[in-house]
Amino acid sequence: MTETPNPHIINADTLTGEMRPIRRAVLAVGSNLGERMAMLQGAVNAIADTPDVWVTGVSPVYETEPVDSPEDARNYLNAVVLIDTTLAANRLMDRALAIEDAFERERSDVPNAPRTLDVDLIVVGDRRSDEPHLRLPHPRAAERAFVLKPWFDLEPDAALPGRGPIADLLAETGLDGITLREDLTLAVE
Repeated sequence: MTETPNPHIINADTLTGEMRPIRRAVLAVGSNLGERMAMLQGAVNAIADTPDVWVTGVSPVYETEPVDSPEDARNYLNAVVLIDTTLAANRLMDRALAIEDAFERERSDVPNAPRTLDVDLIVVGDRRSDEPHLRLPHPRAAERAFVLKPWFDLEPDAALPGRGPIADLLAETGLDGITLREDLTLAVE
């Protein structure tokens, strides 16, 4: 039986000198406190500055209504960043948390509290994890238009492992509460 190779896992022996596969990962970034656009651009820059991470795409910016947040929460700015990486999923999660901390993310017991910056791992290759500190694919990504629509803009044929094509998930979710901000653009600097 012939096995079809996973297009997101590449033998990186000639690139790194080690057998560390390159995996495609999807990160969602969002902000609804402070200078929201500056927070998102800072996150993109910090992701791009991470060793063993290569940014391959940055989505358009969307403004979205808060989901399950306190009543006085401002709208979010959201985007998706595609990367290729040789980092293990746990190390990538550590980096996402460090980026949030660098932008003074405050954690509280209030679910979905406003935040200066949120960096979520949506998928890391085909890795699955149900560990408390690392859940992959992201457990709510299939329900969130602010993740699915920017991701669809970059990879319309992508699929969320275990859930199906993101185009189908987006059709089920709809686009209520999400607006393209054509006046805002993120770039790898």
